[in-house]
Amino acid sequence: MNSLEIFAGAGGLGLGLHAAGFKPVGVIERDSYCCDTIRENKRRGMQGVRTWPVVEDDVRDVRFELFADQLDLVSGGPPCQPFSLGGRHGAYDDARDMFPQAVRAVREIRPKAFIFENVKGLTRDRFRNYLEYIKLQLEHPELTAKPGQDWADHLARLERHHTSTSSGSGLRYNVVTRLLNAADYGIPQKRHRIFFVGFRDDLGIEWAFPEPTHSEAALLWDKSIGEYWDRHRIPLGERSPSISDLKRSKALLIRPNTKPWVTVRDALEDLPEPILKAGSKFANHKLQPGARPYPGHTGSRLDEPAKALKAGVHGVPGGENMMVRRDGSVRYFTVRETARLQTFPDEFIFHGTWSEAMRQLGNAVPVELASTVGRSVHRQLFDATQGGPIQ
Repeated sequence: MNSLEIFAGAGGLGLGLHAAGFKPVGVIERDSYCCDTIRENKRRGMQGVRTWPVVEDDVRDVRFELFADQLDLVSGGPPCQPFSLGGRHGAYDDARDMFPQAVRAVREIRPKAFIFENVKGLTRDRFRNYLEYIKLQLEHPELTAKPGQDWADHLARLERHHTSTSSGSGLRYNVVTRLLNAADYGIPQKRHRIFFVGFRDDLGIEWAFPEPTHSEAALLWDKSIGEYWDRHRIPLGERSPSISDLKRSKALLIRPNTKPWVTVRDALEDLPEPILKAGSKFANHKLQPGARPYPGHTGSRLDEPAKALKAGVHGVPGGENMMVRRDGSVRYFTVRETARLQTFPDEFIFHGTWSEAMRQLGNAVPVELASTVGRSVHRQLFDATQGGPIQ
């Protein structure tokens, strides 16, 4: 099935959707560093991106009507700074809000489905009405704002249209949103992203987000009975769960039927300790000096999923991109370790300095999370359009 990826970033969402069976006819990204990363991996013949037609351009200048009625999927992550918990929270007053362009893409292309994602900050109480506004625009993309109409008045028009008996006419999508924790799907990171998934109404598709496959409860169980520690060959004297962990594990009466959350140790165990000079067989695995914790930014512990990795808007991303060793000392994650925590393949290379690569990774969607959602969407589209279950 073909697709168009907009706001592609370094390719996390695109890689996951490619693995799910979608083949992009275009991959559009404005940032030159992100494009250089994708182009470098194309040059190396990296599986999943080697055939991508990369377009370095501002989405606002793209003529989406050229793809009208030709695509199965439109996907992307509209820039999230207006909604980020670390940003200035400008939202609809922020020129960086690119959701209007995502809606324009849907309106002009009329794809069978779309997948958009954004940061958890979009679900804050302050943005609740704007979140509803985004969803209603995606459901009724042809009902555009009138000249001079502000977003609140447009929202009211959309609400009236959505609830009217004649709202079924014109282009319409059935849209569901959900805040997903990547750790609940086997990603070694407690990263919350909101997903918007829509199917064109005429397809008659019923769909729900995939159920979580991993849980904190299962990790606590494995620790409490020793399986986790035995697997990592941790001596008894070094098995030191916190008091809160002990209390929660004692509350478990039966073993959970999910898999345990994947921890930092699980993800990074086979990587050698990084050194200041490059030389590891693993690309982008070089020690970055200068790590130090500070209030509110204390790093990620080895035996839990990592904290949400940050792109950083105040210089170096800081304490959220550090690991805390068993002895309490800290160091920065290398680019390769961060890529592991975002489930990028080891052969995927990141272009630019450490801070630039960390910015790309901090803005990315975990590849495996994108693949999980993408496979479910692909399966439904295949059933609806080709009349049989995908194998």
